[in-house]
Amino acid sequence: MSNVPVKIEKQGKWITAKLALDKEGMKSSDKSLAVLYKSIVDLEAKGSVLNIVVKGQKDPVRIASVAKVLSVLKRQILASCSAYRLGTFFMSPAVRGGVFVKNAAWEKGGIAVLVSGIWFFSKNHQICVPLDDVASIEMTKREVQGKDVDVIKIDHIEEDEVVTSLVLCPITTLQVLYNFLKESTKGMDVASHEVDPQSAQVAMLVYSGMDTASIENMLTLSQRDVDRVYDALIKQGLAEVVVTRREVKLTTKGVRFISDATKV
Repeated sequence: MSNVPVKIEKQGKWITAKLALDKEGMKSSDKSLAVLYKSIVDLEAKGSVLNIVVKGQKDPVRIASVAKVLSVLKRQILASCSAYRLGTFFMSPAVRGGVFVKNAAWEKGGIAVLVSGIWFFSKNHQICVPLDDVASIEMTKREVQGKDVDVIKIDHIEEDEVVTSLVLCPITTLQVLYNFLKESTKGMDVASHEVDPQSAQVAMLVYSGMDTASIENMLTLSQRDVDRVYDALIKQGLAEVVVTRREVKLTTKGVRFISDATKV
C-alpha cells in the first residue's frame, strides 16, 4: 500500500489529506473518502485535478495533487476501474497536423474505454482522447519492425488540429477492439443522406481552410445563400460559429463526416 499527498474537495473547499492506495481502491487518511476502483465508471483529468465518477454517486470525487501523484492515481484507476480494457501497444500522438511526431514510439500498456473518453495508459503516460473529439476510427496497416501489420488508427481533434493515435494488439482481439470503439463513438456518425449536396460541398471547402468570401466566389453563392448553408451545418452539429462574420469551423462530428465521405 502507498500513501500519497492530495487535496480532496469537500462542499466546495479543498481539504489536505493522505490517500492510501492498494490493489482494491483508495481511502483518505481522514476516512471521509473510500472508493473501490471497480466502482469507478469515468475519469477526467483537468490540469492538476482529477474528476472521478463513481457508480451510484451524483457528484464526482475531485482530487488535486502534483503531476507525479496524479500519474500514479490515474494508472491505478485505469488498470482496475469498470471499463472495457485491453492490453495493447499504442503510439499517441503519432501524427499531429499531418506531420509525424518527432521521437514518437510504441509504448506497452493498455487501452480503457470509459464513459467520456478513450484512455491510453502505460507506466509513464496516461493519455485521454475524449469521445466527443474522435473524428475517425479505422483499421489500417503500418510498418512495425519492417513488417506491415494491422493497427487501429484513431483521429481526434486537439486544439483545432487533427491528431492521430495508433493501437497495436494481436489480430484476434484487434477486430473486437475496433468494433467496440466504433460502437462507443457511433453517436458522432453522420450518414451522407442527412446532408444535402450543397451543404456537403461547403463543409468540404471549410475543411480545406477556405473562408466565407472564398467559398462565395468558388461556388458563386451570395452571402445570404452561404449563411443559409451555415445555419444548416450548425443545426446538424457539423459546424460552429467562430467569428462575427459567420466564419465556421467543422466540429469533430463534421470532420468525422468528411473523413467517412472521402474514404474510397
